[in-house]
Amino acid sequence: MSFPSLRAKRFSMNVRRFVARSIYLLSRRTTSSFSSSIQQDPSPLSSNLISSFLKSNPGSTHCNWATLTSNFGSTPLAQPVIESVLLNLKEPIYAKNSLSFFHWCASNSNPASVQHGPRSYCLMVHILVRAGFLRDAHALLESAIKKNFSLLETIWDTHALILPGSRVFDLLVQSYVKLSMVGPAFDACKYVIERGFSPNLISFNELLRKAQRVSEFELAWKVFEYMLERRVYPNKATYEVMVDLLCKEGSLNKVIGVVNEICRKKGGPPGTYVNVALVLRIFRDGRIDQGMLLLKRMMQKDMVFDNIYHSLIIFVYCNNGNLSLAYEQHEDMVKRGIHTNSFVYTCLIGANGKEGNLEKSTELFHEMISVGLRPYDETYNYLIVGCCLEKGRESEALHYCEKMINEGFLPDNFTCNELFGAIGSNGDVKKANELLTVMIDKGFVPDEKIYLQLIDGYGLIGDVNGALKTYYEMEYRGLNIGIEVFNSLIRNLCSCGVLNEAEKFLNILRKRGLTPNGSLYDMLIIGYCEKGQLKSALYWYDEMQRSLLVPSGDVFMKLVKGIIAKREDVV
Repeated sequence: MSFPSLRAKRFSMNVRRFVARSIYLLSRRTTSSFSSSIQQDPSPLSSNLISSFLKSNPGSTHCNWATLTSNFGSTPLAQPVIESVLLNLKEPIYAKNSLSFFHWCASNSNPASVQHGPRSYCLMVHILVRAGFLRDAHALLESAIKKNFSLLETIWDTHALILPGSRVFDLLVQSYVKLSMVGPAFDACKYVIERGFSPNLISFNELLRKAQRVSEFELAWKVFEYMLERRVYPNKATYEVMVDLLCKEGSLNKVIGVVNEICRKKGGPPGTYVNVALVLRIFRDGRIDQGMLLLKRMMQKDMVFDNIYHSLIIFVYCNNGNLSLAYEQHEDMVKRGIHTNSFVYTCLIGANGKEGNLEKSTELFHEMISVGLRPYDETYNYLIVGCCLEKGRESEALHYCEKMINEGFLPDNFTCNELFGAIGSNGDVKKANELLTVMIDKGFVPDEKIYLQLIDGYGLIGDVNGALKTYYEMEYRGLNIGIEVFNSLIRNLCSCGVLNEAEKFLNILRKRGLTPNGSLYDMLIIGYCEKGQLKSALYWYDEMQRSLLVPSGDVFMKLVKGIIAKREDVV
C-alpha cells in the first residue's frame, strides 16, 4: 500500500472517531441541557423545554418523578410556567405525562415544589376529561373543592383553552354532590345552564337524591322546579327520589288524597303525585304566575291529566278569593266533558265560607252529595270553620264534626281550635272535652292551642278543677307548655278567686325561666285587694317592682284605696 493511501485511510478513521465522540458528548449534554438552560432563563424557554421533554415519549415510564427531579429539580416552577406546560400538553396523547408533571410539581420529591392554584387544577381537569380519564378528573375536582377553591368561574374561564366538552360540568356537579355540598352543586347547575350548557339528567338525579338523604327538602323542590323550568324533564329515577322525599317530609298521603279526589279513583303514576305536589307548593307560596305557566307546560307534556289541570286552576282562584273566575273555570271544565269532582266542590265550599256565604257552602255540600260525590276531611273542615265564624251556629258546627267522625275522618288542629273556641265561649266546654276524648281514641293528636281553648272555656264557667285537669293532661302528654298557657291558667284562676293556686303557677312559670307579664301581677294584686288581704297584695306589688314592671293605673289606685281603708279601720 502506498504512503498516500495509508495517510488517507488514517485521516478517515480520525474523522469517524471525532464524529462519534461529538455525538456521544452531545447526547450526554442533551439530558442536562434542560436544567442548565432553565437555570439561565426560567420563563417561556423553561416551559418549552419541559414540554419538549414530556412530549418526547408520551405515556412512557421515563417521565416519572425521579426523572423529572433529576432534570428539573432546581427549576423555579412559577404558576405561569406550570400553566404553560399544561397547555402545551393538552392533547389526549400527553394526558398521562401531564398528570405526572402536575402531581410532581407539588410533591415532596421536588425541591422546588409549588402549591397549585384553582386555575392549574381546572386546566388539569379539562385535560383529563378530554382524554377520557374521568376518575382522575373526579379525584382532582374533589381535592380542589376540599381546598375551598372557588371553581365555578375558573373552570368556565379555562374551558375554552382545552375544549373538553360539557362532561366536565357534570363532573363538577357530581363532585359537589359526593361531598354532600348540595347548595354549591345547585349553584353550579344554574351557573352552567345560564351559559348555554346543561348538566345531564343523571347529575340532577344525583343532586336530588343527595338532597333528599341529607333532609334538604326545600332545596330538592327548588332543584326539581328548576329542572322543569329549564326543560330538563324527569324520568322514572327522578320521580322515585321525589316520592321518597314526599314520604320523608310526611306529605305523600295528603297529595295522594288530592289526586284521588280529583281523579275519583285510587292509584296512579308516581309522577302525577310529584307534579301535583310541586304545583301546589308554588301556589301556596303565592307564586301564581309561575305555577300557572308550569302547570300549562305539564299538561302540554302529558305530565298531568286534563281534570287535574282544570281542578288546580279552580283551587288557585278559590284560594285568592276570585270566585267568579273559579265558577267560569268550572263551567269551562264541564263544557269540555270533564267530570267535576270532590276536590273542586270542596274548593268552592271553602271559598264561599271564607267570604261568609255559608248558605252557598251548605248548598254546594248537598249538591255534591246528590251527584254521587263523597265529602272528605277537607270538605268538613271548611264547613265547621264557616259555622264557627257565624255567631249562633255552633251546634251546626258540632253536628258536622260528629258526622265527619262517623264517616272515618278527623278534623285538623286548626278546625278543632276554632270549634272548641266557639263551643267554649258558648259555655259548653264539657261537650268539647268529651268530643276531644273520642277524637284522641281515634288517633287525633291535639296541640297546645286546643288545650288552651279548654282552659279558657272552663275558666268562663268557673270550673277550676276542669282547668287544672286540662293543664295536668298537657303535662302528662309531654306538650310544650309556653307562656300563653300559664297566662291563661293564672288569669282564669284569679277570675275564679283561687289566688293560692294562681300564685303556685306563677312561681312555676318563673322557675322555668319564663318571664311573666305585668297583667298577671295586676290580677293577683287586684284579687287580694278585693279579698282584703292587703299584705299579700303588697308582697306581689314588691315582686312586680323587683321585676322592673310597672303596675297599671287601676291596680295602683286599688292598692292605695286598700291601704287608706286599712288605716281608717285601725283609727
